[in-house]
Amino acid sequence: MKLQRIVGLAAGLVLSASVVGQSRELVSPTEAHSNTVHSAAPVQVLGTPALLDTRAGLITGTGTGGGGADSSTLQDTSLGMGVFGFAHSTAGTFRVADDFVVPAEGWTLSAITVYAYQTGSDTNTTMNAFNFQIWDGEPGLVGSNIVFGDTTTNRYSSSLFSNIYRELESAPGATNRPIMAVTASGLAIDLPAGTYWIDWQVGGTLGSGPWAPPLTTLGQSTTGNARQFDGAAWVALTDVGPQGFPMTLAGTPNVVLGPPRPVPTNSPMFLLGLLAAVLGLAVVVMRRQ
Repeated sequence: MKLQRIVGLAAGLVLSASVVGQSRELVSPTEAHSNTVHSAAPVQVLGTPALLDTRAGLITGTGTGGGGADSSTLQDTSLGMGVFGFAHSTAGTFRVADDFVVPAEGWTLSAITVYAYQTGSDTNTTMNAFNFQIWDGEPGLVGSNIVFGDTTTNRYSSSLFSNIYRELESAPGATNRPIMAVTASGLAIDLPAGTYWIDWQVGGTLGSGPWAPPLTTLGQSTTGNARQFDGAAWVALTDVGPQGFPMTLAGTPNVVLGPPRPVPTNSPMFLLGLLAAVLGLAVVVMRRQ
């Protein structure tokens, strides 16, 4: 009995190590896809107005997923794609990154949401950690600087089902990869205009992942320019073509002070100013005389 327990524990450790070491979750031709309709669970609802929300780019079908949820279809048949998601677990060294643009007025970020799943979970979230960094340039490049965050502080606030399932084109309706929205809130990150990159990790309680699902567009294998840190360097993420990630940034635009408004020529302020100027000029002329 003891020997069996030791063997089982060793097998579990080997499996965990192999999962942590994988840079991506690949399609397996032998996987048995579950179509179990999960009981109702809380679903993400955006609160603070979003400054940027690219989550829609993850959805390939509204209401076409398991149980009437939305679907994010990996196009394994039509495009030959084979990556469900990319590694970014706090249990390993992998991190993922993508860029976003802050317009001229600047932003103050109050919440950041990224998206992740753990294979085999139901719609009750298993996520429990989220750390991130914001850069003023592409991570790892000379001249790029971290303007907020670090790789160790857990800024996780909440996580809810996004109402999206990651599924295969060849196995529609699968429900074993429910995608969660993972949020860090209560932030006050002031960002002037410019192009920024955010890199992050997510933690979870299951052995698989968490994995980051890429943006998915029907008929297209290229969806962005995301990067992944493999423990030594930042590398481009590809699955047939370069991939991007969904994110939701919430907060407020900063106030822009424009030029002063002209004073109408028929206003009391304008007339008083004109009178003062005339009187001042008259005093100067009298003194000269």
